[in-house]
Amino acid sequence: MTATQMTATQMTATQLPSERSASAAPTGANAANPAPTTSAPTSERTKSRLLEAVKTCGAATAQALADRLSLTVPAIRRHLQDLLDAGQLAVRTEKPGGRGRPQHVYALTEAGEATFPQFYAALCVDVLTQVQTLFGEGAVMQVMDAQRGAMQAKLAPLIGEGGDLAERLQRLAEVLREQGYAARLHQEGGQWFLTQHNCPAPAVARAFPELCHSELSLYSELLSVPVVREAKISCGASECRYKVG
Repeated sequence: MTATQMTATQMTATQLPSERSASAAPTGANAANPAPTTSAPTSERTKSRLLEAVKTCGAATAQALADRLSLTVPAIRRHLQDLLDAGQLAVRTEKPGGRGRPQHVYALTEAGEATFPQFYAALCVDVLTQVQTLFGEGAVMQVMDAQRGAMQAKLAPLIGEGGDLAERLQRLAEVLREQGYAARLHQEGGQWFLTQHNCPAPAVARAFPELCHSELSLYSELLSVPVVREAKISCGASECRYKVG
């Protein structure tokens, strides 16, 4: 053994315990802290990008979306499944160009469309403001009355006439839930109350109270009983509350 080799052997043998621990630390640290997986925020950002890609394309296959986002097809499929489960995407089978092997094509659902900014309320306020400016103060109420008449004609067959008030109320509440009003019924001392926990157009209702007045009249006409509003979301309440009958 040469002198150089002996010196190196001695230095290794006389290495301080703390130095030996430090040199071994990376292994222990790696074992305690495995490589990080995709974080939830990153996953949500990917889903947002995926929804935007589908909206831009109109409809697309998993392969096309993977290419567009520079991700693997298996990764894209996992995100697509999550969005399918959330009801934000729908899948259908198509043949490219009407020929070839059928492919799964993904498209946005109404819930998926709702994740993008919507400006319908602002547009509605602008339109009604123009109606009022051009045709006078009573013009907005005339528009609401016409709309109420159309809704009454559409919903009356669903709600029914005469018979038990509770049954008609149940059918009205079902219709309102389908339209996003989060409606529910309850009784207090035999008195019926209809509550709506969501207002689909609060900005419009605040700008034009005629909308709420028209809604109140519609419920009274459909149920054929007096209806009194006790609270409304557009005035700061947590719900719209109607005393029925």
